[in-house]
Amino acid sequence: MREDINKVLENVGKVIIGKKDVLEKLLAGLLADGHVLLEDVPGTGKTKLAKALSASLGVDFGRIQFTPDMLPADITGMHIYSRETEQFEWKEGPVFTNILLADEINRATPRTQAGLLECMEERQVTVDGETRKLAEPFFVIATQNPVETAGTFPLPEAQTDRFMMKLSMGLPDREGEIRILETYREKDPLLELNAVMTCEELIAVKRQAEKTYVHPLINGYLADIVLATRKQEKVVMGVSPRGTLALMRCCKALACMEGRDYVTPDDVKKLAPAVLAHRLVFSFGRSRQEEAVKLMEEILKSVPVPVEDFSRR
Repeated sequence: MREDINKVLENVGKVIIGKKDVLEKLLAGLLADGHVLLEDVPGTGKTKLAKALSASLGVDFGRIQFTPDMLPADITGMHIYSRETEQFEWKEGPVFTNILLADEINRATPRTQAGLLECMEERQVTVDGETRKLAEPFFVIATQNPVETAGTFPLPEAQTDRFMMKLSMGLPDREGEIRILETYREKDPLLELNAVMTCEELIAVKRQAEKTYVHPLINGYLADIVLATRKQEKVVMGVSPRGTLALMRCCKALACMEGRDYVTPDDVKKLAPAVLAHRLVFSFGRSRQEEAVKLMEEILKSVPVPVEDFSRR
């Protein structure tokens, strides 16, 4: 299983250069049955990352470019009257796919944002009293631009909390920039990317990740971290139980990716900032992600780390 995961990481790495840590966390979010919010400046490879991941997994890919005039029906689908049959026929929206790129989600109105988030949470679409299940897996990668915020609709805290992780691609260093130039010198490697895992194999890995063992001491460690976020002076709303569960599921997925059937404190330390930081609400208003991540790192240093044979059941 670890070999299969490494094949996916290596395959996506042919297109996305020097971002293995982001790739691992993104794949952990997929295996944990969550969704990921990517926030970064334009041109850092957010869209290409989503396309490369879907191409490597051999699953369906859909993209929505959000605009202020978009309606929920443009995402979910609608009944359209047919003159030939003289009946209303169902037309699926782009949400009926496996990996959905919600590009610049903060440019859509709150009503449209809520329509997508309902699909993310319920894994189904209900239109005109009819409910339709979404495909498995269903994974949303939403992007937003932290600059050029004029005319945008920032996601409220309650909606941001629906994303399992919030990640940033980050800009490459000098060596990374040179590797990108060499990789894309003649053509786009995305055009030649082949699938290294089938949809059925991906679902099997997800099922295996769900069985990963979590030691009672690890549960206590997770609880201590979350309780610490609720006791910070500058935080008015710490992490909710939804965040605790999200962190546990992500840790189980990461352990499975690394070939273990049990979670360790290192898994928790690696994923906690990405899973919990965006759920913190500061007393001085909307916080920057960097400040929240820094606070999470301080909390991780202050919370005692359990020592035990975590594979023992």
